Amino acid sequence: MKQLKTTIEEITARQIFDSRGNPTVEAQITLSDGTRAIGCAPSGASTGDFEALELRDGDNQYGGKGVLKAVANVKTQIAEELKGRNAADIQEIDSVMLELDGTREKKNLGANAILSVSCACAKAAAQSMKIPLYRFLGGINACALPMPMMNILNGGAHASNNVDVQEFMIMPIGAPTFKECMRFSTEIYHSLAGLLKKRGLAVSVGDEGGFAPNLGSDEEALDCIVEAAEKAGYRAGTHFLLAMDAAASEWKTDKQGHYRMPKSGKEFTSETLIDHWQSLSDKYPLFSLEDGLDQEDWKGWELLTKRLGSKLQLVGDDLFVTNSERLKKGISSGCGNSILIKLNQIGTVSETLDAIKTAQRAGYTTVISHRSGETEDSFIADLAVAVNSGQIKTGAPCRSERVSKYNRLLRIEEQLGKAADFPGTDYFLNARGGKAE
Repeated sequence: MKQLKTTIEEITARQIFDSRGNPTVEAQITLSDGTRAIGCAPSGASTGDFEALELRDGDNQYGGKGVLKAVANVKTQIAEELKGRNAADIQEIDSVMLELDGTREKKNLGANAILSVSCACAKAAAQSMKIPLYRFLGGINACALPMPMMNILNGGAHASNNVDVQEFMIMPIGAPTFKECMRFSTEIYHSLAGLLKKRGLAVSVGDEGGFAPNLGSDEEALDCIVEAAEKAGYRAGTHFLLAMDAAASEWKTDKQGHYRMPKSGKEFTSETLIDHWQSLSDKYPLFSLEDGLDQEDWKGWELLTKRLGSKLQLVGDDLFVTNSERLKKGISSGCGNSILIKLNQIGTVSETLDAIKTAQRAGYTTVISHRSGETEDSFIADLAVAVNSGQIKTGAPCRSERVSKYNRLLRIEEQLGKAADFPGTDYFLNARGGKAE
């Protein structure tokens, strides 16, 4: 049988470090034609209970966070099973690893081991075929640049301040191109830095590059963003919309449908928390709310969607964890209208693509996302274009592990040229009822 140029010749791995200085897995694939590519596994701080397992060593090195067990699994079990197989057949590659692991949570091999190999195979195959990764993953229809959900204020588990909401983001809908999105966003970001300094507030940044000052309320955070944008020459509701990631699963108590914010101590029921989100959406041009309720508060999510689903993009992160089965439950029960896509939540490229397909068929929007513990790997930038997701979350225009994704998208837009598609003002304003503020 004739050997394909994309046949896997060698698989190895190493322990590298993510943006928080914690160990993570990097896999390296070598193909029969000499092509080499690497894939890196990111890591989350605010993680859902139903995510695939990130295998850690649990010993006395790196506070137990080493990944040498996962690295060894790549070098031995995974390498033995995949050597001689076609790296371009991602479905088969992933199926072999899933069968080898044998658990739903990927707890034997580790989702970090499996994902790094899955991504490396896709990148190696694309390089061998001399096509961009987005083209390999998405075919000739891969042409849509995503709208960035630019995280410029951090709180929650991503920052050591007194703010409970994890992310406050801007979406530069008034920009005609992705390149201009970056200009709008960075100008607002630097204007916000100046405003915070003038008020004597901290401009140190959280895990994802957003500023992490102490603020008195969600309203104060949103007011700061709107004022900073205006100082930079941009108008809320016309040039940009707002987005929030509450990460409310971090606020749940032992009582079902009851929430207590860990920093401020404020308490809510599902209903009063929904009232809070409605009040903010009435006052500000809010487009998207992520994880507004806990991952197991299904009744609350139903009520949230009934009340605000026609006005807001309601994104399930901890709720859906890039898992097609949990997403199907949400679709059937009317919970949310959007899914956050994180490769390492599910652990393989093919399962990630399945979740995206399930969402898009049901009319749910998809938001491709980084993790708070990131690497320089820009895989998600290509993924966003490959599946025409229309939206991406990858942090502030600060810290190279975030900016690497934005820079990759700038290069993709340039490469696509006139074929580049971009969801601009009309698309996002229509989603909010067609009204500018």
